Parts: sequence; structure tokens; C-alpha cells
Amino acid sequence: MSNLLIGITAIVGTLAVYLFTWKLHKKIVSPLTLPIFLGSIIIIMILAVFDIPYDTYMVGGEWINQLLGPAVVALAYPLYMQRNLLKQLIVPILCGTITGSTIGVASGILLAGWSGVDDYIIYSLVPKSVTTPVSMIIADSLGGVMSLAAVFVVIAGIGGVIMSPLVFKLFKVDHVIGRGVGMGSGSHAMGTAHSMEHSQLEGSISSVAMVLSAIVVSFIAPILVSLLM
Repeated sequence: MSNLLIGITAIVGTLAVYLFTWKLHKKIVSPLTLPIFLGSIIIIMILAVFDIPYDTYMVGGEWINQLLGPAVVALAYPLYMQRNLLKQLIVPILCGTITGSTIGVASGILLAGWSGVDDYIIYSLVPKSVTTPVSMIIADSLGGVMSLAAVFVVIAGIGGVIMSPLVFKLFKVDHVIGRGVGMGSGSHAMGTAHSMEHSQLEGSISSVAMVLSAIVVSFIAPILVSLLM
């Protein structure tokens, strides 16, 4: 089978799984039916059952992966639409993002250290809450593994999206700023996309928090690693 046919099959199959999980999530609203979570499980099961190598799937999956950059850039549109209001909210957004980023990095270092894992895993775990390209660079500069850092980013994103309804309800976080900052600084682009489903303003705040979080973590990660390890 040619690479072109393999690629088309992988793309069509991925889109079919996404549409199925998206429609299912509309009918059964639950963190466990989120397309990014359930869809990933279904694709993994298909690859495992039919013994399809990951590299074969990525012949087409890579084409989808290349759209991640434009998708993130597209988040600038709601930022522009909400620009006047975001200017008024910049102080609470900035304070919340700095706090969230610091706690996210520190908690990751401490919990991993208490678990007794190797240092290179801790270094790879540190930038888990920032977008993938930035996290890989931060992890590499600290002595971590770039591919492992990317895995932790995906786990943080999916975990944040799944757990956010429970966490927000438990701690009574119902303000648009708190929800947006929490998702953007904790679950990067995945959290931002999820926030967009609630409102454009929440998604815009999450977008700002995501960008600020990447900048903040770039500065504080080496400092906290030296202090806490």
C-alpha cells in the first residue's frame, strides 16, 4: 500500500472517530466522552487490535499534526474580538497565570521527587502545562527528554480537560476569569479549546493565560529546579 493511500486512510479514519465521539459527547455530556479523550482511546485500540505500527498511522497522522500550529494561531481571532475587555482584565489574568504556573511547576517537581523517579523524568515533567513546542525546548535545556516532555504535555492537557468540571465544582470556581486562567495555565491549547466551548470570552482569557504561562515557565523552571531539587 502506498504512503498516499495509507495517509488518506489514517486521516479519514481519524476524522470519522472524531465525528463519532463529538456526536456522542453532545448526547452524553461527560468528561469521559470528550472527543480528545475517548477518540484517543478508540484510535489506540484500533491500532492495537489490528496490529498497526504507530509509524504507519503517523504517515497520515503527521498531516493532522501539522495543523496544530495554524489551529493555535487561529486562537488569535477571539483575542482580537475581546481585546478591549482583555486589556481591563490583564492584571488578574497575569497574577493568576503566574500563580498557576508556579504551583504547576513546583508541585510537579516535589511530587515526582517524593516518588523517587529519575532526575531526567523530573526535568521532562517540569514544563508539562505549557504548549508542546515550548515544553520540549524547556525540558531539553534542563536535561530532560523532549519526546517524554511531549507525552507529559498531552497527559496534562487531557487530564485538565477531564478533571476541570469536578475541580471547578468542588472549589466553586464559576467566574470566567478563574476558569479561563485555570484552563490556559494548566492545560494549554487543549484546555483553551475546551474553554472555547463554554464562551468566547473564557476561551480568549485561556488563550492569554496559555501564552503568558509559556513565558513564565520558561523563566521560573530553571530557578525552581535549582531550589527544589
